[in-house]
Amino acid sequence: MIVIVDCGVGNLSSILNMLRYLKIDAKISSKISDIESAEKLILPGVCAFDDVMKKLHDAGFISALQKKVMNQKTPVLGICLGMQLFTK
Repeated sequence: MIVIVDCGVGNLSSILNMLRYLKIDAKISSKISDIESAEKLILPGVCAFDDVMKKLHDAGFISALQKKVMNQKTPVLGICLGMQLFTK
């Protein structure tokens, strides 16, 4: 399943609707357990870089995302600011 990471920014429902239209199993989640069990991840984002990084950090997503992407090599798609977040 694809997990669309909900850190409180972005138009997540549009991404989910597009994936449903394509008959792709996906869900929006703000649970670390869903990130940990995801087959693929989508990290959308709008807003200011620092604000979203703080939200990710406060939610405990940073270490979960690093483990999934860097260690487990889980495919991830960063959309807009979501891609920029990987440069930090």
